[in-house]
Amino acid sequence: MKQPIRILSDFHLGHRISRIATVEALRPLIAGAGTVVFNGDTWQELALPFRERSAAMLGELKTLCDEEGADAIFLSGNHDPGFAGPGWLELAEGRILITHGDALFFDGSPWSREAIRGQEMIRRLWSEHHAAACDAGERLRLAREIARHLVPRGFPKGKKLWQRIWEAAHPPQRALCMLHAWLTQADAAADFAERYFPKAEVILIGHFHRSGIWRRRGRLVLNTGAFLPPGKAYWAEWNDGWLSYGPIGETAEACRLLPASNHWRL
Repeated sequence: MKQPIRILSDFHLGHRISRIATVEALRPLIAGAGTVVFNGDTWQELALPFRERSAAMLGELKTLCDEEGADAIFLSGNHDPGFAGPGWLELAEGRILITHGDALFFDGSPWSREAIRGQEMIRRLWSEHHAAACDAGERLRLAREIARHLVPRGFPKGKKLWQRIWEAAHPPQRALCMLHAWLTQADAAADFAERYFPKAEVILIGHFHRSGIWRRRGRLVLNTGAFLPPGKAYWAEWNDGWLSYGPIGETAEACRLLPASNHWRL
């Protein structure tokens, strides 16, 4: 795998409230990378209102990677479960684990209206995937099945913060589930690694639309955020034994890698 290996997540290409208006704006994020890992929710595979435009943008993204000489690796997320492969990537001989994050929780996206209403269906799916409790491959396959059963019936329309808060607060338990997921994502990541990837010292996730850095039980958890409001997007990169993490600057014309805020030597 060519270095530097850059990790990005949650583009949500084609979604009406994604901050990515054009794929060309992403060129500075791809330039200079040997490999780019797109860690889930890159496009809107399951959302019929956005699927056609999103698929076209995904094709443009693949072309852009070719133009920049970067190998592209697409990991599945809950919005694009159809990507081939196991759904995770290991670097540094297993010390770094990259996965979207929907497999960290029993119900994938516990804050979604569909998960709140569909607990019986989710329990049934778990009963059909007995090995998911101990086998990483089966756990990710189950996460994909849950995602396909929890396709939203409606989609948010507003980009402004107050609109997102209003949308998130209905029904009321949705906001509580979202807050709980934000507060416990790092612990869930450490639990996931201990169960399925015990060699992992670093877990890189997205999914929760809340970037951050946490230390849990000797493991480092990094979330690269999202390109949907109100979340902020971050980048991570593995190169020559160093792991770097930093913010992404966004304008209508271009998204750029801002200087790394953290470095770790493995």
